[in-house]
Amino acid sequence: MLTLTNLRKRFGLLTAVDGLSLEVRQGEVFGLLGPNGAGKSTTVHMAVGLVAPDEGRVDVGGRGAPSDPAVRRLLGVAPQTLSLYDELTAEENLAFLARVYGLGRPGARARTDWALEFAGLTDRRRDRVSTFSGGMKRRLNLAAALVHEPALLLLDEPTVGVDPQSRHAIFERIEALRDAGCTIVYTTHYMEEAARLCNRVGIIDRGRLLAL
Repeated sequence: MLTLTNLRKRFGLLTAVDGLSLEVRQGEVFGLLGPNGAGKSTTVHMAVGLVAPDEGRVDVGGRGAPSDPAVRRLLGVAPQTLSLYDELTAEENLAFLARVYGLGRPGARARTDWALEFAGLTDRRRDRVSTFSGGMKRRLNLAAALVHEPALLLLDEPTVGVDPQSRHAIFERIEALRDAGCTIVYTTHYMEEAARLCNRVGIIDRGRLLAL
């Protein structure tokens, strides 16, 4: 579902990703485990086309690079930095993103309802995101990545900064996606998260794959 071949990315004198190659199989949760600054987020940014690699190749589902808009539609990403509009309601955030991904009005409404239910936020659907707790925002961030039913979901440290109860709720939702056969790339620096959620784990540091 995702193939990274000899990826390299430099920012000035810093080499963030250094010859990284790996494959993510369809239907698995693949963990990208490493300390802060290991190159996990940069790898995700290249995988979804936010950052162009200096060298190497990204292939999504055998359909080519994420620079192609048709390929990008296969992807859902929940970035570490929340990708939400605070001045909009939860419902408005999801409906807007569904329309951006090309869903018609009836489809967008149905997927928005599903995503709110999945995130456990149906009762807060008409509240502005600015009133949400950190854990609620993280759950909505996950729902936003899923609203268009992506073939591949990339989660970049989705539990960062949340309380234990919210963390557990996010785990349960990711486990439900895993059990449903969703293909997921999950980045974390917590060993226990990778052990609980992932079928396979790639350990990286300084942008290099150390073990699989």
